[in-house]
Amino acid sequence: MATQLNPEMAKLYQEDFMLWVDETVKRLKQRDLNGLDWEHLIEEIEGLGSEQRHKVDSYLLQLLVHLLLYRYWESEKADCAKGWQNEIANFRIQLEILFDSQTLQNYFLERVDYIYPKVLNKFWILNFFPKIK
Repeated sequence: MATQLNPEMAKLYQEDFMLWVDETVKRLKQRDLNGLDWEHLIEEIEGLGSEQRHKVDSYLLQLLVHLLLYRYWESEKADCAKGWQNEIANFRIQLEILFDSQTLQNYFLERVDYIYPKVLNKFWILNFFPKIK
């Protein structure tokens, strides 16, 4: 298998990304491994994985924020509760869709312990929690 950069495809990647995608797919379907721009192909595949993990982090963060707002921000609950409930449902649905991938579901479980304390810290700083006597 060739692992060197295909100069024509590399140039196409810089000039017209969508055409590069189309050409790459075409070459993959033809099993034209020598015609591929391996460097950018690997970069893009890695980027897809990172993007999916970032979505999990983002939806988890927003879910936790809205759950805490709903639970603790009593002064705004009358006006905002329905909106918070709607957002909570939306973030849960988005996460469930991503959980079609067991890998992303496992990633979520790993990230809860990392993200939750950060959200709690933010809420302590902003003084959203009731005073404990």
